Amino acid sequence: MTMEKQLSPNHLLDVTLHTLLIALSLFAAFLLRFDFRIPEGVGPVFWSALWLAGLVKLPTFFYAGFHRGLRRFAGLPEVPGLLFGNLVASGAFGVLALAWLGRRLPGSIVLLDLLLCFLVTSLARFSERLYREILQREAPISRAKGILIYGAGAAGAALSRDIRANRSTGYEVLGFLDDNEDKRGTLIMGIPVLGSGREAAAIVNRLNKRCSRIEKIVIAMPSCTGRQLREALANCRAARVPCQIVPGLNKLLTGKVLTAQIRDISVADLLGRKPVELDEAPIRSSLEGRSILVTGAAGSIGSELCRQIAKFQPAGLIAFDQAESELFKIEHELRERFPQLPVVAALGDVRNAARLSEVMGQFRVESVFHAAAYKHVPMLESHVLEAVSTNILGTCNLLNAACTHGAANFVMISSDKAVNPTSIMGVTKRVCELLVCNQPGDRITKCVSVRFGNVLGSNGSVVPLFQAQIAAGGPVTVTHPGMQRYFMTISEAVSLVLQASTMGNGSE
Repeated sequence: MTMEKQLSPNHLLDVTLHTLLIALSLFAAFLLRFDFRIPEGVGPVFWSALWLAGLVKLPTFFYAGFHRGLRRFAGLPEVPGLLFGNLVASGAFGVLALAWLGRRLPGSIVLLDLLLCFLVTSLARFSERLYREILQREAPISRAKGILIYGAGAAGAALSRDIRANRSTGYEVLGFLDDNEDKRGTLIMGIPVLGSGREAAAIVNRLNKRCSRIEKIVIAMPSCTGRQLREALANCRAARVPCQIVPGLNKLLTGKVLTAQIRDISVADLLGRKPVELDEAPIRSSLEGRSILVTGAAGSIGSELCRQIAKFQPAGLIAFDQAESELFKIEHELRERFPQLPVVAALGDVRNAARLSEVMGQFRVESVFHAAAYKHVPMLESHVLEAVSTNILGTCNLLNAACTHGAANFVMISSDKAVNPTSIMGVTKRVCELLVCNQPGDRITKCVSVRFGNVLGSNGSVVPLFQAQIAAGGPVTVTHPGMQRYFMTISEAVSLVLQASTMGNGSE
């Protein structure tokens, strides 16, 4: 690529600017060398040196990339490059000046010119950032939203810098919170570390009394564990201030500025571990080219099952549910995302054995994923007959239809509550497991059950209830003081179901 093709109008402006800076630094070097009184006979030497400096330094600065740096995002890592470029340019300038001008050009001028040129080119590179972060800081922001940043580390400093450089965000950082006592009272870009996270409520009250209204706390701790994040969230909740989070710095490669990625805290953030990723190869081999039936397809688990199954290119996907509106939504979504996939929305109830048999026979179903069930524990305690009818009899109807029509696989989604069940919901799921696991060995259909714990964000999960209780200021209630809950994401749960469909020999 030629220099002419690389130069844009902005680059031409940079060339003009660097030409002026080269002339300015050389002129200043002459002034300093001769105590601001340049002798008459030195004038021709100056003009010759200026012509030579421009001839040598401009190409050197160009190939060193001085024109490529965006001043708005200039940082310390660029300083060595600026220094190296100036050293090379001044070295070449000194050698040529010695060969052409000889002793008429004092060596001290070359050294002074190097220092001054490095200084002015660095100031030019940092000019826009200095203006945005220092000079614009003095300008008052009308109706600025006061925020605190929880985490006085690299991410917190980067967020503060980004907010200061983008005044249009309407934010103003009034302080940092950090649990490291050594940081208390220190300044980060002129902003104080006010105290620890546990002091958030007192700090917010103190600032609010000074008419510095705190409207938000942003957690900027991308490397924190799930436990640390939950503790930080609890501290923010105690201050009764809305709380958001900055994602990990590895996610900033999307090209968005840091402030654009501030978001509400997701339940997945509180998981405390990385989501599990399973082997897709056996799943693809068991689903690709097959006709798949998913019951409860309008629910959170069933709909995610449909989405993930659709990625493995089945011959057809039958979404079965009694919820008409939600079934229409998932059908519409699947048709948009997977236009080549034959999708059928089948209205029906698993308690209707005839309807199940009709669907199985009409679409020649080869694999069944049974996600239809009632699962709200407290509600089922007072609706025992409905729980038995839907969970147990519905599973029995579907299992018989699958075996009658020769389906190859039957996967029933169970629950951790089926382990030593103490609730109606757990009892019905345990009975369903026994039905699935006690199929005769001579049947074609391979039947398995899979258990998982609470699924974050799913219908019937306790998490949405906890979220609503926290948003209302508490208290957070549990069904029993001794209850233990095990959490996973919807994606993890569904991947586990698909993996289970490829494992074992049946009746497991």
